Amino acid sequence: MREFSQTELLLELEPVVAGELDRHHKMAKEWFPHEYVPWSEGRDYDGIFGGEAWSETDSTIPEVARTSLIVNLLTEDNLPSYHYEIATAFGRDAAWGTWVHRWTAEEARHGTAIRDYLTVTRAVDPVALERARMSHMEEGFSNSYEGVLHSLAYVSFQELATRIAHRNTGKVSGDPNCERLLARIAADENLHMLFYRNLLGAAFELNPAQTMRAVTDVVTTFQMPGTGIQGFSRKAMAIAHAGIYDLRLHLDDVIMPVLRQWSVFERGSLGDEGDKSREELAEFLDRLEVTASRFVERREARRAREAADA
Repeated sequence: MREFSQTELLLELEPVVAGELDRHHKMAKEWFPHEYVPWSEGRDYDGIFGGEAWSETDSTIPEVARTSLIVNLLTEDNLPSYHYEIATAFGRDAAWGTWVHRWTAEEARHGTAIRDYLTVTRAVDPVALERARMSHMEEGFSNSYEGVLHSLAYVSFQELATRIAHRNTGKVSGDPNCERLLARIAADENLHMLFYRNLLGAAFELNPAQTMRAVTDVVTTFQMPGTGIQGFSRKAMAIAHAGIYDLRLHLDDVIMPVLRQWSVFERGSLGDEGDKSREELAEFLDRLEVTASRFVERREARRAREAADA
């Protein structure tokens, strides 16, 4: 089967986009960021209102949860770049354009709500947070993949990964207000994942080999959009050691569930090129399983040593 051009893919998938938009509108629940912020806890910071400077002792949230909240927020902050990327990939016409703007509007609530929560509860240093925001947004975000199928494959996994990171951050925070807020945001991310996942599922029916290639390329090179955050590697390691998001979760709760939904390994022949891409993916997953298992073993050993030393 010949490969579809990007224009052909957009046209062929547009009826699916329209159907998924209808489903999304029926499932999405209206919510308001201000209702998830405990405003009564707020007080002035030092500055023009003469309040108190931020201190580490202002928050009872564990340090790793605060680190994860900052990473999550800074990731959400790059929304202008994400909008540009998906508008470039999917266009701004017809059902595609309607979805691009709807997705952007829903995502904008996340950064607003998290920042308000962090500021009001004095969970993080607002000066350091603003400097980190400026630095991260000045770097922007560029999609590492070209084309409709690669972009759809990436966001299918990324939205699910973000959902899990938000939910687990809320749980680790020990703050019911934080957990409630991040659970609400995670519900949005889940609906976004379903939209993209279902679209790529339709693409598998349209051209299985071309779609399989895109999925393999994305899975084998996947990186979260927050990798450009200053000190990201150190922050990601702390988050992984806390069990908020790690390779084990990435493989078991993100990659494999999505691949099962697409019946990647249950399908018959995808053609020579498609079968080759699927074999490449299977080999990569085998290696990732080994790496994820080793990480968990090392983490458990480290925790055992720390418990013995305590």
